[in-house]
Amino acid sequence: MELSFIYLSFPFWRAEVSKITLYIAGIDFENRVILPEEFQQVKISGKLNDGTCIPHHQLPCLLVDGHPIVQTGAIARFCGKLAGSYPKNDDLLAAQIDQFIDFSTDITVLVSNTGRDDSQQEKQKKREALADGELGRKLNILENNIKDNGDWIIRDNMGLEDIAIWRLMGWLSSGTVDGIPTNILQRYPKIKRVCIAVDNASKIRDWVKLTYPEGYNRGNYHDTGASK
Repeated sequence: MELSFIYLSFPFWRAEVSKITLYIAGIDFENRVILPEEFQQVKISGKLNDGTCIPHHQLPCLLVDGHPIVQTGAIARFCGKLAGSYPKNDDLLAAQIDQFIDFSTDITVLVSNTGRDDSQQEKQKKREALADGELGRKLNILENNIKDNGDWIIRDNMGLEDIAIWRLMGWLSSGTVDGIPTNILQRYPKIKRVCIAVDNASKIRDWVKLTYPEGYNRGNYHDTGASK
């Protein structure tokens, strides 16, 4: 089976959750990076510059023997099954994992859409309010749905759900999201505990060293840090 992952150079959770899952399992795939200009073309035409069809005109996209798959959850489930980290015969556990993947999408959409069409100053203001408002409410819900003991959200080992939350919170705490404080993780000790456990995993560190741009801030997991 030939796998080709198509995404931008930015290591966002929507793509990372599946890439890392394959990497940990030792499953080979092409890590195909496109430029923002080509992504804009994808949004318009639904095709890469070489003619590759991208369903729904969006990324990430996984090519499986040339057949394209989009949507974060669909790709994650496919890759998780290949890697043995997503259940094939346990529908309850599968649904429990899906909840966290979908919840991560909800948070991403909420943050990305807040202030999108406003001036920089107005967007900053709305995002600052968001951190104490609806985003804070959702992160409290996430905090309350993580088990009290152990490093991981649901299971006794790292899974798709843990990797998704690790990179989602890395994005939110990195200082690249205007108005979101870099010390946001300090408010949610169980989420922070999961993020640190993922960040310290040897395979995660290997992947970061192998693929992340030099100097890239993957998130404020370990430090109390000042709010930005």
